[in-house]
Formats: sequence, structure tokens, C-alpha cells
Amino acid sequence: MKRIALLDDYQGVALDAAPWQRLAGRAQVDAIREHIDGTAALAARLAPYHVLVANRERTQISAELIAALPNLELIVTFGKANTSIDIAAAAARGIVVCGTSGLGTPTTELTWGLILAHARHLPTEINAMRSGGWQRTVGTGLADKTLGVLGFGRLGSAVARIGVAFGMKVLAWSRSMTDERAAAIGAQAATKDDMLSQADVVSLHLTLNAGTRGLLGARELGLMKPGALLVNTSRGPLVDEAALLDALRQRRIYAALDVFDREPLPDDHPLRTLDHALLTPHLGYVIAENYQVMFGDALADVEAWLDGKPIRVVKAP
Repeated sequence: MKRIALLDDYQGVALDAAPWQRLAGRAQVDAIREHIDGTAALAARLAPYHVLVANRERTQISAELIAALPNLELIVTFGKANTSIDIAAAAARGIVVCGTSGLGTPTTELTWGLILAHARHLPTEINAMRSGGWQRTVGTGLADKTLGVLGFGRLGSAVARIGVAFGMKVLAWSRSMTDERAAAIGAQAATKDDMLSQADVVSLHLTLNAGTRGLLGARELGLMKPGALLVNTSRGPLVDEAALLDALRQRRIYAALDVFDREPLPDDHPLRTLDHALLTPHLGYVIAENYQVMFGDALADVEAWLDGKPIRVVKAP
């Protein structure tokens, strides 16, 4: 019987998110709630398993880890791509990698939740209410402000549409941007530097790759208006972390971050101490409806693989 590990089940919901009982008699399914760091510790914990189900990029499945797991035959990742999995190393071992579908709306919604929470000082006011306080801050409106959107795919364009609905001027940049694409939703195409220098809110919606890693460094952050907000619900390494920490410590800009270079964010990470940073623990895609889609697809991937007909196979780039 095959053994399946559902990795990084932080909330303890993985076994209830899909009807895993359909695998009764074919496979044993275990949910691993704790996050395990380091190749040696992962190899020791995962050695018995034939299938790993990776919840996005929470666990690094490196070439070294793959080499240390002789029983491994299938990896399933949430989504259609995962930079934390060495797909080439898996392919060289004959290990199949499959993906899932997923919803785009949850990350769009969280992006605007972070923008609104910052603009209206919601964390401060909510905490003050719990301790008997009343009206500690003065908020900032969004109408007539400028929103800059870096990346104009499914998520970026959705975020831009909402900015237009709020009455914001929306500037959009991507490497494939055209005036026509931007104008179709009421935005304006702009250069990256012009956007950064004009925007009151800058929101990142880019895929992490060699060309986008560190896209915003000290120079780019220095172009941002004093007091502007940087929102990152995409991937932490899009922004140079040292440069961001410096800008936040100088209190030049604000940041609302759902993603980080290292996740989970270490307890002693300096970002946790800065009052110019609003932080959430990579919640962008984490809603019940999306989990149902992703875990459901993961189950279907495992069933198809057990039947000798794998689906949604992810090829090495």
C-alpha cells in the first residue's frame, strides 16, 4: 500500500478538505501539521512516503531531498508551478510531478484587505477597542489617490479593476504591457520608474523567476513617495529584503506583506518588530473554497497516478 504525506497542514484541515477515504485499500494518507526545516530532518520524517502533496512552496523539495527519499514516486503541488520543487531532479529519478488548479480571487481580495487595513489603521483601532479605547487614528481615503500595479496578469488586472472602482488613478506596468491592455480596464500604462515615483500604493503581482527576483531594490524603493505603501501578496524575493528593511527603519515608506523570503517567518525576524510593516502569514490563497479545489485536484491526481494515467503533469522548465 502506498503512503501519502500531506505536507505543512498548518491549520489541521487537510484530511477534511477532500474525500481521502476514496483511497481506502489503496493508500494510507497522513497529514503532517508541523513545518520541518532542513534536508536531513525532512529526509528522516518523509522516508516512508511514496507520495508528497506540497501545499504551495511551504516545503523545499530540493534535489538533495529527492535523492534522500528512495521511496518517493509522486509529488503533487498546489497550483501549476512551484519554484520550491526541483522538477528536473524529480524527472531524472522518474518521479512524476502533478499540479492542481486554483482560484485567483482570494489573493485579490486579501490585497485589498491589506490596503484598506492600512488606509484606515484597522489593526490599531481594533486592538484599541479591545482595551477600551476609542478613535485613536485618522485614516486616509483612496479616492483620487494613485495605485501602481506591477504585473498585469489575472491577479494584477483584477486588483487594478478594483482600484478603478474606488476612484483611484491606476498605473500599470508589466514587460508585455500595452496602452490598449491598460485602457481596457480604465488604467494607464506606465514605466516602472514613473509608477513607483507617482503611486500612493504599489502592489506586486508577478511570478518569481530569475528576471523578477530582487526586482525592487534600494534604487526602486528610493523612488517611492514618502509615506507610500508597498503591498506584496505575490512572492517575498521580488523585493530585496535588506533594502526593504532599511526603508522601513527609516520610516520612509510603509509595507503590507503576506509573503516573505523565508516562510514561516522566523519568530525573531526584524520585520515583526517594525510598526511601518503590516504582516499576514501568507494567507493570499488560504480560503476554504480554494482548499476544496486544490485538495480535491490533489486527490484526483493521486487516483489518476495510481491508475497509471497521471494527469496535470508538470514538466521541468
